[in-house]
Amino acid sequence: MYVYLIQSESHPRQRYIGLTEDLDRRLAEHNAGASPHTSKWCPWKLVVSIRFDDRDKALAFESYLKEGSGHAFARRHFW
Repeated sequence: MYVYLIQSESHPRQRYIGLTEDLDRRLAEHNAGASPHTSKWCPWKLVVSIRFDDRDKALAFESYLKEGSGHAFARRHFW
């Protein structure tokens, strides 16, 4: 399971945090406009991906990155 962060190439202030089992497929879906949350800001580039063996830990980390202190962590370390 991967937690991933992507950034719009056309609108660099647009960022997205997600979770997937197939990173290549998921990035291709974002770039094809298949996700309503990201379709407006194609194309996307992968900023970072983190692989987890444990699905619950991946879900917890994704949730953390989507909240206040997690946003600050992501900005400090990834963006």
